[in-house]
This record gives sequence, C-alpha cells and structure tokens, in this order.
Amino acid sequence: MDTPAVRSDATREGERAIVRDPLPTQGLLDFRVIELFFFAYREFTADADSILERYGFGRAHHRVLHFVNRDPGLTIAELLEILQITKQSLSRVLRQLIDEGFICQLPGDEDRRQRRLYPTQKGRALAVELSEAQVRRIDASLAKTTDEDMRPIAAFLKAMATDRASARDWFERKDITWKDPE
Repeated sequence: MDTPAVRSDATREGERAIVRDPLPTQGLLDFRVIELFFFAYREFTADADSILERYGFGRAHHRVLHFVNRDPGLTIAELLEILQITKQSLSRVLRQLIDEGFICQLPGDEDRRQRRLYPTQKGRALAVELSEAQVRRIDASLAKTTDEDMRPIAAFLKAMATDRASARDWFERKDITWKDPE
C-alpha cells in the first residue's frame, strides 16, 4: 500500500505529470461561482487595500478595526471568536494598532483581567474611510440590480455567512436581518 510517508517513484512521477487541459466544471464543482467570488472579493478589497498600505497595514488590521468599531468594548476573546484566528495571529496586528494609536485596550469593569478593545478617534476615522471605499463599490454594483435581484443575492450571502455560530451570534447581536426594504 502506498502511504504518504513511503511513496513509490512511479507515484511521484505520476503526480508530477504535466496537465494541459483546464480544470472543467463537473457537477457540483462549478468554478464559475468560485471565480465570481474571487474577482468580486478582489475588487471589494482593492480600494481598502490601497488605503491600508499607506499605514503599513493589511486585511487583518482592517478586520480588527471593523469589528472593534462596530462593537466598542469587545473583549479579545470575543474578537478571536468572530475572526476565527489564533491569539498569536491577533497579537501582532493588535499590538501594531494599539502602538500606533488606532485602538485602546482597557481592563473590564467587572473583571479587571478581561481586556476590552475600543477604537480611538484615529481608529474610528480609518474604519470609516475603509468602509466608505467599500460602500462606494457595493453601491455601484447594487445600482445595476433591481430589488427583485437582491432577494436571492441576500439569501445566498446569508446562507454562506451564517455557517458558524460566531457569525450567527454577531448578526443577532447587531440585529442584522435580511427583510425586504419597506
């Protein structure tokens, strides 16, 4: 039996054989949707990425700024749950945002061991600038759709976004719903 640890030369050669045909869409494996996501996400993040670059920040900084601004007083544990990242990953990004004056970390009122995160005015201004760039792109795209088009789009995005409890909890806490506009 061929195990990952002990592979035959023939297996290795077969794995390295050149494939010249494009990966086809087969059954549930529909690359059109994947590619739509890829290009839409690239465009959605492009404007914010150039703003972040001026500060030497990346997308992780953006996510932290976004959620701390949306829920001032968020604990580090809550932020870790929302972002689904490790403490080590958050630590570097958070340290940079704190050191450069975008976020402030304070002890909790009831539990002094708890660390609560708050945006500074500087952090709020950057979060708004980043969001405005993305909202412009969203608005431009939505202007090309009808209210009828939006129902399945919103339902699809909700189904994709609420797979994890942390996302469902966030939407519930922030009273984010997908009701039709009145």
